[in-house]
Amino acid sequence: MTRKILVLGAGGFIGAHLVRRLANEGNEVHGADLKRSEFSASAAYRFMIADLRDPLACAEVFDRGYDEVYQLAADMGGAGYIFTGENDAQIMRNSAAINLNVVAACERTRAGRLFYSSSACIYPARNQVDPDHPDCSEDSAYPAAPDSEYGWEKLFSERLYLAQARNHGMLARIARFHNVFGPEGAWRGGREKAPAAICRKVAEARDGDEIEVWGDGEQTRSFLYVDECLEGSIRLARSDVTSPVNVGSDEMVSINQLVDMVAAIAGKRLSKRHISGPTGVRGRSSDNRFIEHSLGWRPSMPLRAGLEKTYGWIESQAHAVPA
Repeated sequence: MTRKILVLGAGGFIGAHLVRRLANEGNEVHGADLKRSEFSASAAYRFMIADLRDPLACAEVFDRGYDEVYQLAADMGGAGYIFTGENDAQIMRNSAAINLNVVAACERTRAGRLFYSSSACIYPARNQVDPDHPDCSEDSAYPAAPDSEYGWEKLFSERLYLAQARNHGMLARIARFHNVFGPEGAWRGGREKAPAAICRKVAEARDGDEIEVWGDGEQTRSFLYVDECLEGSIRLARSDVTSPVNVGSDEMVSINQLVDMVAAIAGKRLSKRHISGPTGVRGRSSDNRFIEHSLGWRPSMPLRAGLEKTYGWIESQAHAVPA
């Protein structure tokens, strides 16, 4: 079945991969974003440069009916962008404006299904203080107490789409992404996430060097390879599951372990220098019991396999960039 699909945020990391995956299925994929992907040509049937914060620009993107809409557009980045506190107002204004415009456009054009990419950042900080036993089950989201304004906006937008579904019959599907990584993602410039930042530092280091790690490195996370993210997202988008679902890996590691894993992939002996920096919650990992029960699927790629692919790509990028 060929579907007419709109991907918002199609120039971003996950969005560009999603467009390619959906196009390879034989769908007619339309993409929209402020910019095109920095790393590859879009596979979209039509790519529209549009500022979705502008109601008129957003309305122009919804110039026809779509069978599926994937809403990934947001103001986002890694810990160095989200957790400093310096970008809070910008993050909330930009992302909320996008989602308010998108929900109005979906209602006007009677979009078939809407998939929204929320975040594990919506989970209460109080449940993520133990690095070895975080609680990120879907039903632990309330009473709400996200650790960042980014998380609060994501939670608001979850409720926005769920309210639209209740009141106006829209089919909304919501995924809470957990630290997605892979090739063609930001790897420098301040918005990169931990796997990309560490891969860059290791790629640029010489054997025996010391690399910087924010905090003591004992904070824990799970990381999801982008292909697994796409599979889980598409399955969820086309399912009958109406409540938010974790899409993430449950292979949890400390940041120190992540550094050691990347160094081993690179074949380098490196030491760590722990410095002050934003680290987010102390522990976070995806709880995959619900996705396995509701979709009969859970991510299975080992972290190291995804890191090998990602490190190889970032190493080639780092060596191609003039010093």
